[in-house]
Amino acid sequence: MVLLVVLTGCGKLGQVGRAPAFSPLEGSTQFSAMYASDMPDDVLPSGPSDGSSLWDAGTASLFGDRRAAQRGDILTVVIEIDDQASIRNSSGRSRSGSVNAGMPEFLGIPQRINEGLPDGAGMANAFETNSSSTFQGNGSVARQEKLTLRVAATVVEELPNGVLRIEGQQEVRVNFELRELVVTGYVRPIDVSRQNEITYDKIAGARIAYGGRGQITDMQQPTYGQQVADTVLPF
Repeated sequence: MVLLVVLTGCGKLGQVGRAPAFSPLEGSTQFSAMYASDMPDDVLPSGPSDGSSLWDAGTASLFGDRRAAQRGDILTVVIEIDDQASIRNSSGRSRSGSVNAGMPEFLGIPQRINEGLPDGAGMANAFETNSSSTFQGNGSVARQEKLTLRVAATVVEELPNGVLRIEGQQEVRVNFELRELVVTGYVRPIDVSRQNEITYDKIAGARIAYGGRGQITDMQQPTYGQQVADTVLPF
C-alpha cells in the first residue's frame, strides 16, 4: 500500500510546472465514428432535385434538413439545469405495554408451589412487566443546482430501433487549470430541433460530468496519504 501511494505521488511530480495536458482525440469513440463513416452525399453540394427546381435537395441547401441523423454527424447539446428541491420529514412513535400474570388456583398446584417459595412470593402474582419506548425523528433536505452549458456531441452509434447514441467532450484550459465537460446518452432523431440542437431533458440515460484537473483541483483534494488514512482507519 505504501509503495502504491509513493508511485502515485511520483506520477504527480511529473506534472510539476506544467499545464494539464488535453485528452487525446485519437482513439476515442467520437474519432472512430467520424473517420469510419463516409461523408453523406447530401452534405456535398448537389444539382437541382429535378429539372424544374431551382433548389437542390442536399443539406447544403437553404431548405435542406441539417439535423444529425447518422453515425458521424454532429449536434449541439443544450444543458440548462435550474433545479430546486426541498424535503422535510417528521416522524414520531410512542409505545407502552404492561403485563401482569398469575395462577392463584389450579387443582391446588399453586398452593403446593407457594410452600417452597420465599416469604412474600406466590403464584397469585407470578410475574409483572412494564415497558415503554418513545422515538422522534426529524430530517430536511434543501438543494439548489444551476448549470448552463452548450457542447457539441457526435453520433457514435445508430441503434436498430433508430435511436442515436451520442458522446460529447469539451475541454478548456486556462493557465494551469483544465475544465472538462462530458455528456453521453441516447436521443431520438425526431427530438433534434431544426437548429440541430437537443436539450438535456430529451436525452435518455444522460450522463453529464462537469469538472476539471489542475492546480486548483489538486488543492481542493486531500493528499493521498490522508485519503488512505480516511479509508483504512476505523475512527
